[in-house]
Amino acid sequence: MKFTRAYSLKEIANLLNCEFVGNEDFEVLGMNEIHVVEKGDIVFVDHPKYYDKALNSAATIVLINKKVDCPEGKALLVSDDPFRDFNKLTHFFKPFQFAGVAIAPTAIIGEGTIIQPNSFIGNNVVIGKDCLIHSNVSIYDHTIIGDNVIIHAGTVLGADAFYYKKRPEGFDQLLSGGRVVIKDNVGIGALCTIDKGVTGDTTIGEGTKIDNQVHVGHDTVIGKKCLIASQTGIAGCVIIEDEVTLWGQVGTTSGITIGGKAVVMGQTGVTKSVEGGKTYFGTPIQESREKLKQLANIKKIPEILDKLKQ
Repeated sequence: MKFTRAYSLKEIANLLNCEFVGNEDFEVLGMNEIHVVEKGDIVFVDHPKYYDKALNSAATIVLINKKVDCPEGKALLVSDDPFRDFNKLTHFFKPFQFAGVAIAPTAIIGEGTIIQPNSFIGNNVVIGKDCLIHSNVSIYDHTIIGDNVIIHAGTVLGADAFYYKKRPEGFDQLLSGGRVVIKDNVGIGALCTIDKGVTGDTTIGEGTKIDNQVHVGHDTVIGKKCLIASQTGIAGCVIIEDEVTLWGQVGTTSGITIGGKAVVMGQTGVTKSVEGGKTYFGTPIQESREKLKQLANIKKIPEILDKLKQ
């Protein structure tokens, strides 16, 4: 998430009421999670296990819960609770905006686009030309939709990321300030849910087709011309490369990559990253031929036991 202007390190520290290490005029351009940070971004870290990863990331401002040696060319914001303060920044730079009407006045809707009754189009949404938005679709603030997109009834684009920190009193939600971006010629079935990024974009690539009742988690990037069948659940921060096929009831863990032109058969649990151009099956995931051989061999076990008894 980029800010509308450059802020100084001192300005951000004053917002958070925290200490800082570095030049008070050090330029701050945005804030992001560690997998999408760039120069000028703030990243937060609140566990020593991940200090090195954050300090050596592309981020140039690290919101951290301990004063440590600051790498050259970077700055620190020292907070007693970086998770809380990251939320403060999201709330400040991307606060919730009440809409009050079915189609927000700041929404931009392209020529030839049809929006059926009872759909909601949020603040600063952009919808391209010749789209068809069926009834009872909810498109949250800042969502971007390309041309020739079809979205069927009951789908929700832009709900919050499923991202929580466990506290003694319960679970504390990490606020979501990102977006959903739908490219041209995408088809999305009924009752799908696509969560927005925490600070970045959840992206559905050009020409991809999604069946009914599919869930896509925050910050996931799906490539071009993919096919995703019903009841598939894709976790957050997943990369699905171009022309991948996921058949029904596939589930994935977070932070993995599915290579281009891979085919994942129904009810497979994608527990790790997999190469493209192959077919996979089973939980834990394996190449389908190997998995099917194993299942065939398992069926032979009673016969083998009977022979051993003789």
